[in-house]
Amino acid sequence: MIARNANIDLNLLTALDALLEEESVTAAADRLGLSGPAMSRALGRIRRTLGDPVLVRAGRHMVPTPRALEIRAEVRRLVDAAHGVLAPAAPADPAQLARTFTLTANDLVVTAVGPRLVARVAEEAPQVVLRFLGESHVDLPLLRDGAADLELGVIDSTEPEIRSEELFTDRGVAVVRDGHPLTEGRLTARRYAAAPHLNFTRRGRLTGPIDTALAALGLRRRVIATVPTFAASLMMVRDTDAVGFANEVTAASTVRALGLRTLPIPLDLPSMSMAMAWHPRQEADAGHVWLRGLVRRVVRETIAAGPPPEAR
Repeated sequence: MIARNANIDLNLLTALDALLEEESVTAAADRLGLSGPAMSRALGRIRRTLGDPVLVRAGRHMVPTPRALEIRAEVRRLVDAAHGVLAPAAPADPAQLARTFTLTANDLVVTAVGPRLVARVAEEAPQVVLRFLGESHVDLPLLRDGAADLELGVIDSTEPEIRSEELFTDRGVAVVRDGHPLTEGRLTARRYAAAPHLNFTRRGRLTGPIDTALAALGLRRRVIATVPTFAASLMMVRDTDAVGFANEVTAASTVRALGLRTLPIPLDLPSMSMAMAWHPRQEADAGHVWLRGLVRRVVRETIAAGPPPEAR
């Protein structure tokens, strides 16, 4: 075994491995991309560290000393181990992955992406468990604190280190029950504003971008209620004359399943970037890399399904 030395230069271990393998200063230098003098200096330092000449000349060749032969296999093992530690992590094998991943998203996103995501995880990684957390009415640093692995939806985090990736761009549409008065005739901004409105907002806000756009036209809508979840808003829309709001692509399957109608909003509203976000600590984690790739594929399938025909 190599004696412990607090001041040892671990680069010498790689040089020693090359010297013992090649039994030549010149060949070892070529192997490591060093000059001959640099390798000679490294050999000198190795000799001083070990207190052994390591390689000695025998005619035109150099041969290892008994001490060198004794440690050669251990040096090779240590160099291989170091390469293994410093090499990039191998891709995760989903079939062998046994972890619980925590995702945070509102119920609109969970409803849209969740079924496909859960089914795909069951196929590819049967030992993986997905734990979905609902959004809070206050902003919490769940990714920074490690309470969540991935956030899905409209990312408005102010934490500068958080990584995010846009998955697709969505737009807002009005949601009404089948047979609602707004489904007949041309939907103008004035007709839209005059209808009773229902807000779906985790923070309980009564106003938003819709009100800003209406105000620019000299109009104002009447919000009769706010609810914290997408599911609650659709249940109320289904049984009342209230006009709800949804993301056109993300909400498409749920809107269809409930027999509701979507209508283009006759206002100039900003588009919505749907994304996933994670903390840098998870950037290179093999399991997390697999999860992000799976989310991308599932989202592509969701987009391919498209919005209901009346909203296109």
